[in-house]
Amino acid sequence: MARRVGTWLIGTALVAAVIFTLWSEEDGGGGAVGRGTPAPPLELPRLAGGPPIALANLRGQVVLVNFWATWCKPCEDEMPAMERLYQRLAPEGFELLAVSVDADAEPVRAFRERLGLSFPILLDPEQEVARRYQTFRFPESLLIGADGVVVERYVGGKEWDGPAYVERIRRLLRARVSSGPA
Repeated sequence: MARRVGTWLIGTALVAAVIFTLWSEEDGGGGAVGRGTPAPPLELPRLAGGPPIALANLRGQVVLVNFWATWCKPCEDEMPAMERLYQRLAPEGFELLAVSVDADAEPVRAFRERLGLSFPILLDPEQEVARRYQTFRFPESLLIGADGVVVERYVGGKEWDGPAYVERIRRLLRARVSSGPA
């Protein structure tokens, strides 16, 4: 009996490992996206129209990529602080990309207008980029350094304009300036 249970546990673990491997290869190239890893490619259309935004074109800037949805209350709660952070640090070389995973753009437009948001909002209705970033909890954000490497992954709503976040981003901006363009 104990032998059967042990065999079953090993078999279950192997199946789980194979499923995880297939899932991660499909969604992000095989590795976990987190601190110290290159940020996966990102190119999405803007809610406001115009050319799509590609993360590769922002190399040399510090970027916060935020995945969110209009139906997510913690997402809504953190947006005013994100707007204040963006207004404060954009002139210093900081960029904020808010990636909406909503299926329809109309609620996103209404959300942006209601909250008076000015930072770029990108549309990922099929959640392809969200899967590539291994994001499934909203809000979820990744701070990306000027070199295109993930500095930190944050899950849940944050007070983005709080002193700790502002100082961390400013340190990255100063490092970017002192080391020259990437």
